Amino acid sequence: MTAGDGAGAAGVDPQELWLRPARPRRGRRPAFSREAITAAAVALADAEGLEAVTMRRVASEVGAGVMSLYSYAPDKETLVDLMVDHVSGEHPTTDPLTGDWRTDLKTIGHLQRALMLRHPWLPAALFARRTLGPNALAFLERALAALRPTRLDGTAKLEVFSLLTGFVANHVAYEVTRAAVADSPERSAAEARYLAAVAADGHHPELAAALATPPGPPRSPDAVFARLLGRLVDGLDSE
Repeated sequence: MTAGDGAGAAGVDPQELWLRPARPRRGRRPAFSREAITAAAVALADAEGLEAVTMRRVASEVGAGVMSLYSYAPDKETLVDLMVDHVSGEHPTTDPLTGDWRTDLKTIGHLQRALMLRHPWLPAALFARRTLGPNALAFLERALAALRPTRLDGTAKLEVFSLLTGFVANHVAYEVTRAAVADSPERSAAEARYLAAVAADGHHPELAAALATPPGPPRSPDAVFARLLGRLVDGLDSE
């Protein structure tokens, strides 16, 4: 990590970041903008991962001196906040809701997964995010509107959205990691034999019972996610 990539102790005032226009330092008018810097950082993270995003590397991508970037994003953590909000703008926020809060919440979960699969660095960035930008707030507003038919109070609605987002982020992180690990049929067969041997040793009766259930036909990643999302949302109590 290069100098300036770490966070300051207090971070950036959210009002300064989101409610006031970016103002570069005095001097010659720059040939780039906060939007260009953020877009370059997103493209870099999409191609090489979040670890590749440093102030120095992003400055190189936009053809700027690294010190000039600090007028727009004083540290990497602020830049990540900008990146998260930038891609959050890809979420649709004007499509009509159905009025069935479980259906609408599942739709939101699918939208989140699609966004995170397009930007595999996003789950890790969400966990490190310090503040919500306007695009993220617009999507949160939509989620809260979807939960309007429930009897949940405001705190509970926020908790449900946090629970949903955490589930999707963890699931996508698992999907991306598993996709990067090329399991051969031989490896999968070896793992199955190992678990069968463990289940048969008499010390793991619950595992043995679980493995005794026929697994059924293989399911696509989309189908697996839909099933797990359904279990999460359908199990929520609106009272």
